[in-house]
Amino acid sequence: MKVLFLLLLSPLQGVRATGHREEDFRFCGDRNQTQESSVIYKHSSANISIENTAQALIIKSPFLPNRGNSSYKYSLPLTLGRYRFCIYWFGFNRTLWLLYGKQSIPLGGDPASSIPQGQESQKTQRTTAYIFNVSYIIKGGKNTSLDAKAEYSFPASPESMPVWEQDVKEQLTDLDNLIAQPLAAATGATEQQRLRRKLGELQKMLAKVELEGHNQTFGEATVHATVLRVQPSRAPQHLTFASQREESGEIQGFTVDLPSSLFMMGKEEEEVVEHRVLLMDISRQTMFQDENSSQVLGDKVVSISLVDTVVANLSDPVVLTFFHDQLPKNVTPLCVFWQEDSSASSGSWDNYGCTTVTGSSQTECRCNHLTYFAVLMVSSPEITSVHRNNLSIITYVGCLISALASICTIFFLYFRSKQRDQITSMHIHMNLLFAIFLLDITFLISEHLAASSSEAICRAGGLFLHFSLLSCLTWMGIEGYNLYRLVIEVFNAYHDHFLLKLCLVGWGFPFLCVMLIFLAGWNNYGPFSVPIFESIDGRSTDATICWITSPLIHNTVNLGFFSLVFLFNSVMLGAMVREILRQNKKGHKLKHVLALFGLSILLGIPWALIFFSFTSGVFCLVSLYIFTIINSLQGFLIFLWYWTMVLQARKSPDSQSSSDSAKLQPSSS
Repeated sequence: MKVLFLLLLSPLQGVRATGHREEDFRFCGDRNQTQESSVIYKHSSANISIENTAQALIIKSPFLPNRGNSSYKYSLPLTLGRYRFCIYWFGFNRTLWLLYGKQSIPLGGDPASSIPQGQESQKTQRTTAYIFNVSYIIKGGKNTSLDAKAEYSFPASPESMPVWEQDVKEQLTDLDNLIAQPLAAATGATEQQRLRRKLGELQKMLAKVELEGHNQTFGEATVHATVLRVQPSRAPQHLTFASQREESGEIQGFTVDLPSSLFMMGKEEEEVVEHRVLLMDISRQTMFQDENSSQVLGDKVVSISLVDTVVANLSDPVVLTFFHDQLPKNVTPLCVFWQEDSSASSGSWDNYGCTTVTGSSQTECRCNHLTYFAVLMVSSPEITSVHRNNLSIITYVGCLISALASICTIFFLYFRSKQRDQITSMHIHMNLLFAIFLLDITFLISEHLAASSSEAICRAGGLFLHFSLLSCLTWMGIEGYNLYRLVIEVFNAYHDHFLLKLCLVGWGFPFLCVMLIFLAGWNNYGPFSVPIFESIDGRSTDATICWITSPLIHNTVNLGFFSLVFLFNSVMLGAMVREILRQNKKGHKLKHVLALFGLSILLGIPWALIFFSFTSGVFCLVSLYIFTIINSLQGFLIFLWYWTMVLQARKSPDSQSSSDSAKLQPSSS
């Protein structure tokens, strides 16, 4: 009996020649063949059914290719008698097998066995017959025996249901329509996450879709998907693929080169019948917007994946080459991949594991894993590491000198004059210098605080650095207003509690701003990494400081507030120059104009050079050096300017000139 059982199972070795994977579904039973009969295989919408008649064994399933446009008929052995048969469904390679005695039949796999629809039912009458010794098993379950009947039906699991070309086209159309809709600012991140979930559903469908050939392409609009079948082999085989659709934007096309190691079949993978590679060409960045609103080249995102396989740490890289127009000089292409953030509704672009090789009209990305890829457009000044080091040294040395000079000037102003008409202006100067001192010191220690392990300390450091910057900008505006008040309004005019009101504005407004930002989100302050990119090879290093973590808040609050102060001081400067030129009749105009111009320059005008850092070439480099030198030494330059004006006032031989100059000196203006 054991020998007979082994003989009956021996044909199954052909069924499982692809390996030792367990079948997802198995149905077995005994059939009495009393006359010449056949097997008829048909399409069913959702169930697997087995019906037995004396004339035929009828099998129906939802796995038939071409969605039931044909039926299949197979001849059974001519020898009459009792036969043991089993039906096997293998989900991993989507094959349905019938083992009838010693005969193995791949159902639906032989086009020559197909017959026109309806022909299988031309027989006038069929005699039902029972199936005996019935048992079935579903993957993960137990073998179950059933009573003898003529017909059995089993619902197919959703995971095993086939996906047809029309299903994929409908999913692509829905996804294209969703992408075309504008995202609301309030729900942008949530909508992006929903779109990426829809994209994930599309990938699952592509992994199972019934293909007409080895390769098939779907979609014509925003999302363009290609499915590639690759037969496993122990011999090295590269796979090269070029984009299939015409491009009219910044990117003219791309190629993908997958290494042979990706498809090498090892002993532990002998059951793999075929590999299925999914390539998705996405021509809009809507689903992949990070918090920094980073822009990728040509809005192009390319997805590469291997079905049912996580690919990482490849010994040979995957090479993705983008062909494009020549890029601007101030733009550095950087190969990145999309990193999904499981703790939030958004994600971010990362370049870990990817190397960028740039050319005049192409960018080559070499990555050791498979995911969503793009080329990030990084705007950065084209400066060498030598210039970066020089600017860093100038900044740290300048801030240290500026902080010491500010303290010295504060002490000198405090002890030099006690005249009532000079106290207000003197205290305004002292407050500005103290704000500059705080800004210099907090900036010097910010990088060291970021290196500490305490996020709370870093958040406090970032908050205090922002407070110091806003205080410095506010007192610059107050200096401009005070100069305007002294020159254009009434000299030596007295206002009740004027200094107290100025202090409330100078220190209260920055404090209110940072508190509102902190209360809006405690993580708005903390470690902030500034990527520094090499324009030659795309490598990056991070300079981390304790600062504002949101670029939107930085651009809105800091740049917006500075722009207002800059415009206000510029208008005040113009008004003061015009008034002095109109009132001064006896000459010495140049001395007064230079005095006012020098003070106004030191109190904020040079900060406007930061806007020129968005340019490129030599002009950008020169503006960065000037900005760094003047602003890092701001306290020291105020110290020099103050003493220059004091010495000029002492040496002035003209009493009228001396009187006029006194109004403009730091101690009286």
